[in-house]
Amino acid sequence: MTARTPGTAGRRRDAGRTREALLRAATDLFSERGFDRTTIRDIGERAGVDPALIARYFGSKTRLYLAALEEERGDVVRDVLDPERLLDIVDRVERRGLVPLLQVAVEPLRDEAAKDAAKAALHTRLVEPLVRRFTREGVDRPRLRAELVVAAVVGVVLGHRSGAFDELGEADAADVAGLLLDTLSGRSGSPDTD
Repeated sequence: MTARTPGTAGRRRDAGRTREALLRAATDLFSERGFDRTTIRDIGERAGVDPALIARYFGSKTRLYLAALEEERGDVVRDVLDPERLLDIVDRVERRGLVPLLQVAVEPLRDEAAKDAAKAALHTRLVEPLVRRFTREGVDRPRLRAELVVAAVVGVVLGHRSGAFDELGEADAADVAGLLLDTLSGRSGSPDTD
């Protein structure tokens, strides 16, 4: 058994809290402002710690962004046409803003490493599950269709938050997700007229 230096556990616990505070602050700020408009100083201030600690715990703002993308991942493997998955996306954006994973779809990043990682994450988590689904179903041009669906979802959730659309902005997340799924699936909700 090795002897512990008094206070070591406390420092380790504080380091974990500091790292978590930086990650949470960065994720929130990246969602609110995007990668390019979020500064290291902003992150440190929001977390209530010295911004220099970003270098200590993450190495750089870019690596902190990558950690935020990874944190957003969760364990969801369903495609966006799954009703629960779509509701989760709409609800998450309603609560937290356009999360880093979705921001890359509407705003290109200047930092190449951040851009490449965000694009890869977007495709891995949202586009590829749909490509697999459409391929299994024998749908023509599965990748293009998957990208169209993901782009439509991102546009709708952005419009839901923007205030530019009155009825869309007032609708709750479940209504938005349900109607969007119906629309993307080709169901209009109107009775058949023969």
